[in-house]
Amino acid sequence: LVSSLRDWPPEPAPWRSSQALQGSSIATAVDNSGQGIRRRFKEFFAAREHLPKPSGSLVPEDPTVLLTIAGMLPFKQIFLGQEVRPAPRVTTSQKCIRTNDIENVGVTKRHHTFFEMLGNFSFGDYFKREAITWAWELSTKEYGLPVDRVWVSVFREDDEAYNIWKDVIGVPPEHIQRMDEADNFWASGPTGPCGPCSELYYDFKPELGHEGASLEDDERFIEFYNLVFMESNRDASGVLTPLENKNIDTGMGLERMAQILQEKPNNYETDLIMPIIDSAAQLAGIEYSSSNERIQTYLKVIGDHTRAVVYLISDGVLPSNVGRGYIVRRLLRRVVRCGRLIGIKGKDAFTPKVAAAAIALSGDCDPAVAANAERIF
Repeated sequence: LVSSLRDWPPEPAPWRSSQALQGSSIATAVDNSGQGIRRRFKEFFAAREHLPKPSGSLVPEDPTVLLTIAGMLPFKQIFLGQEVRPAPRVTTSQKCIRTNDIENVGVTKRHHTFFEMLGNFSFGDYFKREAITWAWELSTKEYGLPVDRVWVSVFREDDEAYNIWKDVIGVPPEHIQRMDEADNFWASGPTGPCGPCSELYYDFKPELGHEGASLEDDERFIEFYNLVFMESNRDASGVLTPLENKNIDTGMGLERMAQILQEKPNNYETDLIMPIIDSAAQLAGIEYSSSNERIQTYLKVIGDHTRAVVYLISDGVLPSNVGRGYIVRRLLRRVVRCGRLIGIKGKDAFTPKVAAAAIALSGDCDPAVAANAERIF
């Protein structure tokens, strides 16, 4: 084990009462900007012998999926034992696109088409105990989340993970919930590597207590970190076969952690998306803060979809009538429609001006976006 694990096991985290922490705020003396959260995540795991890797393309090599939908996708063949691992441990911030919930974009507090997934990965190296311990340390010490506001879920049959959370970390049993496959068994698709998972949730309303609390209550809880214990391969008939090595695949939603640490009411009002929204509002001669809910929803759609289109075009996907190109076309049409609905007028296209705001934010996520600005415009 590396030096950070020589004093194993760690002392259980002290558990402060909810009453003592009611109304407490996230520490603001550290860099909780979107860029800062991304950087601190990668530095945390680099200090624990993880090799930092750049984001893969939104166009995956995997023929079973249309777009990169998860942080683990660039490593799928490594998990399956079909490619040589670049290092035993890796950390990334991966660009992702999902369009299955497109109608919820702008409507809910946290649905997106484009998002960044911060991840730490182990290819046959460490497993549950280390992954859980580091997730807790990152969340409560590095990011400073109050310990009584963090809840966890485990797969219903995963006694090992449950006992690590309870006995090693010191999380009270009332803050640990067992859940079924729909919530706590993860796979990137119908076939491929998969396994049980443990998720970390942030509690926005700790004053409600633990009695009857449901982690599926989106008004109270937000899931921000998923630890997948990748140990099986599912074939086309649904049969699970143990992988040669037990692996760790994690994902922390950058936008979700930004909402928590920046203390915003939703992901859209963080510094990762709000400058794009502000640019669209300025073009329409309005202000987001004084707009009604309907106009704010249109502005959120513009902010989200513009990010998606900018990164897709940068990765070589151009508008068309089929496949990935149709996704770009559909997203662009929704941006234009929402722009007209908020009052953007004129014959000239406004999308390049909004795209410029997204490009200005792209440097730490993907430096290639700025280099491809002319093609994007």
